[in-house]
Amino acid sequence: MLFPFLKYLQPTHYFQCSRIDGKSVFPRIDKLPDAILDYLKPDVNYLSKQAQDYDLSWQAIQLGYIGKADKYENFHEISLHDNYIFIRKYFHSAWVFYVFIIRILSFNNVFKEFRSYYRTKHISRKDYLKQPIKYNSWKEFDSQLLKQNPKISVIIPTLNRYKYLKDVLKDLEQQDYKHFEVIVIDQTDDFKKHFYKSFNLDLIVEHQKEKALWLARNNGVRKAKGDFLLFFDDDSRIKKDWIKNHIKCLDFFNAEISSGVSISKQGARVPENYSFFRLSDQLDTGNVLIKRGVFKSIGLFDRQFEKQRMGDGEFGLRAFLNNFLNISNPYAERLHLKVSTGGLRQMGSWDAFRSKKWFAPRPIPSVLYFFRTYFGNVQSRYELLKSIPLSILPYRFKRNRLMLVIGVIISFIILPLVFVQVYRSWQLASKKIDEGPLIKIIY
Repeated sequence: MLFPFLKYLQPTHYFQCSRIDGKSVFPRIDKLPDAILDYLKPDVNYLSKQAQDYDLSWQAIQLGYIGKADKYENFHEISLHDNYIFIRKYFHSAWVFYVFIIRILSFNNVFKEFRSYYRTKHISRKDYLKQPIKYNSWKEFDSQLLKQNPKISVIIPTLNRYKYLKDVLKDLEQQDYKHFEVIVIDQTDDFKKHFYKSFNLDLIVEHQKEKALWLARNNGVRKAKGDFLLFFDDDSRIKKDWIKNHIKCLDFFNAEISSGVSISKQGARVPENYSFFRLSDQLDTGNVLIKRGVFKSIGLFDRQFEKQRMGDGEFGLRAFLNNFLNISNPYAERLHLKVSTGGLRQMGSWDAFRSKKWFAPRPIPSVLYFFRTYFGNVQSRYELLKSIPLSILPYRFKRNRLMLVIGVIISFIILPLVFVQVYRSWQLASKKIDEGPLIKIIY
């Protein structure tokens, strides 16, 4: 890892993995152009030049560097002192203390840990996202791919949401890019074929009797005629330039995947770390354009995630590991309504770590299947330790710091119950791992 302490704070992050070519995502500083270096701020507080360079490499990726500079293939050992400087710069002080406690409980040298923790206490957290790397030629970019007018296949699974699907299809009618088909995989209990007759779209509708989200998306891929597949949710709203901006992004960066951003309230600001172009560390099948060739290379969505969570996260990591370029695209925005009925909320849990019942597995077993498959058991345990206490309270308190602290306290009080939940999830995940991926290949 770039800085070993990241294993505690981001144990299952895409960028902790090396790709099949053996390279990390982080660029060598001596290979970056001066125009990019101007955005980066060297830190002389580090004891070693190596740590200074790694910090600059971290900054480059976080600030949106997307380029072909040589990447690090191996990382040298970084001192304890420099690791504490790094996490103090980029993470909340509560997380720094969390790492300190984990290190102590892991039987590391108490004196050395306390000395490094104490001697770095003057380091303050940096608000480093205020000046991201700018791609000034975006607005004037004359996309040749747009001029080629490729066919796009918009794939929408739906379940009991005709009220919201109507607005989705109306928004697609208003797109200023016209060469696209819409494939709806309808799993609604009371299927209404006549619902689709009033829309002025190249519309293909399949009634799928089995309620299965990843089967639906895979079926959509099989039916698609386009060379570019645009995945969309049935409870979203978009502007008229949505498709165009996805296509333009692929062309501008010569990428295979354009991951659009989501907001949950009309007029809300896009979160700061999604407000500029950068290498994407996730894939959201509610708003993403993917070249067909990606599916031909790595296969369809893994059906081990059926009625559970993180199927799109797994596909995104699989694409990342296979060197496909995935761009976080702030110009392909959607309003995600997150309605309380229908969809995955009806088929199963819609939250990875919050179970519906007290004795249900926590997290959802597919989450541990994903983590353990790609990151191993040790990193998966670190992720559980970091995430489970924060998931005790309901989702609506997710961004409430006081309530999160209360959730951590409650998790200690009900520790035996939490242990049983996690144990059940781990066992069910083991069964999935033993069975292996359910990924079909298309030709």
